[in-house]
Amino acid sequence: MVIDDTAETMARVPDRFRERQWTRLAGGVTPVAFAERVQRLLSGGAAPPSPVVPSRVVAAAAPAAWAHELPSIAVLPFVNRSHDQEDEYFSDGLADELLNVLAKIRGLRVAARSSAFTFKGKGATVAEVGRALNVATVLEGSVRKAGNRMRISVQLVKVADGYHLWSETYDRTLEDIFAVQDDIAQSVVKELRTTLLGEAADATADTQATAQVAAAVEGRAENPEAHRLYLQGRFFLERMTEADVARGVGYFEQAVALDPEFALGWSGLARAYHLQTAWGWAPVADGFERAREAAKRALALAPDLAEGHVCLGMILERGDWDLQAADVEFQRAFELAPGNVDVLVARAGLALILGRHDESIELKQKAVALDPLSTTTRRALGVSYAYNGRLDDAITELRAALDLNPKAGLTHGALAVTLLQQGRTVEALAEAELEPYSIVRLHATAMVRHTLGHAAESDAALSQLIADHASVAAYDIAQVCAWRGEVDDAFEWLERGYVQRDTGMPLLVTDRFLAQLHDDPRWGPLLRKVGLAD
Repeated sequence: MVIDDTAETMARVPDRFRERQWTRLAGGVTPVAFAERVQRLLSGGAAPPSPVVPSRVVAAAAPAAWAHELPSIAVLPFVNRSHDQEDEYFSDGLADELLNVLAKIRGLRVAARSSAFTFKGKGATVAEVGRALNVATVLEGSVRKAGNRMRISVQLVKVADGYHLWSETYDRTLEDIFAVQDDIAQSVVKELRTTLLGEAADATADTQATAQVAAAVEGRAENPEAHRLYLQGRFFLERMTEADVARGVGYFEQAVALDPEFALGWSGLARAYHLQTAWGWAPVADGFERAREAAKRALALAPDLAEGHVCLGMILERGDWDLQAADVEFQRAFELAPGNVDVLVARAGLALILGRHDESIELKQKAVALDPLSTTTRRALGVSYAYNGRLDDAITELRAALDLNPKAGLTHGALAVTLLQQGRTVEALAEAELEPYSIVRLHATAMVRHTLGHAAESDAALSQLIADHASVAAYDIAQVCAWRGEVDDAFEWLERGYVQRDTGMPLLVTDRFLAQLHDDPRWGPLLRKVGLAD
């Protein structure tokens, strides 16, 4: 348990502890009740608790003023009380839909899904959720579904005192799901504005809440069955395995076939196609083209759909290498949904590629404030710190990401190459060997082993990377070759990356691992060919 100012980069913690017992108190503050509980345990329960002053610990690097300036809420996953556990997607999906709608309401700060859903099945109290996510209110509920009937119970609770600001139970049919969602969202918006901002609870407030929710639900289905299929698609997409993403694609395709005017369904399908392509689970050209068509279809149906703009931006960035066009799409998505973590991280990622490092860090700090328990978000912030040369901050953030999930992919690899840049090669090798994703593990291992002078081991890792992943990892192979000083080989693999439309190619200009290629006469022509220089 970290309860003082010890930096994670200096802590000697056994790997087995990292898996189960290495804990950092969320939010950077030790709650009094928690400290008293620990004190009682240490004293064998005999000594009465004495007053304990909460001590500061390393917390998420987020702008504190931004995190507190808006009324805030976390939407917890709704409890599935149906007899059929297969209905889990429905209870999760309902909470997820409400969260997404509320996140689009200007003037509200909504904790992101990945952090809020961390508490699923954990039995955490509202106070614990509030402290961990730094929110003033929590929306929780349950769903009982039987055939075409459903009972949805929801309550909005104030974190400070546990007071129920609002609660309601709905006994409806599935055809009424949209009306129920709108009613919940409108009630939450009114209560938050009345209770936390002191606004009048009058007809004007009702009208404003109704209008805001109506704008936020743009693009949803008209057909309840298409909506159900969409929720199932979202459910499987979140699992992020090749098989589950493919299953999600199937549900999205069924949803838009049933309701061709379903803009959010097309946007979900675009995201699923993009994931398949970006992870090498689908051919690059065909995959990005399918994703583009779906995203454009979504935006044709709903031009102000933030999800559509961010999907199209990702395709333009990594599929077309058109960074300026991607910037336009991400900016539009940000204007429409400035509190959406996916939008913040996507926009920040492009800012990093374009060399706007301060902007990238600021956007990712905001994302972490909304999503403090997300390994992915905290890893993304760590990467931005590393690109900006703030290696100590990068390592602290990447360690925090691993505290949340020691087995998370990509994070050990990112930490390994960051430690490598600091000359901490032994630590870097240990992290590289823990990386679960083969491409990233072999990439980091080859670089670290080379630095350690282990030529045979570095050659073996690079050979394995080429043998297993040459068709999808040309850019990664080029990075290894450049690090090893094999300039001709690096350019050869970058040329292959160009031909194969490798999704890493847009990173060329600001990639710190390719710095020694910059003085080579082949560098400028390569950038111009890729479209990254005039």
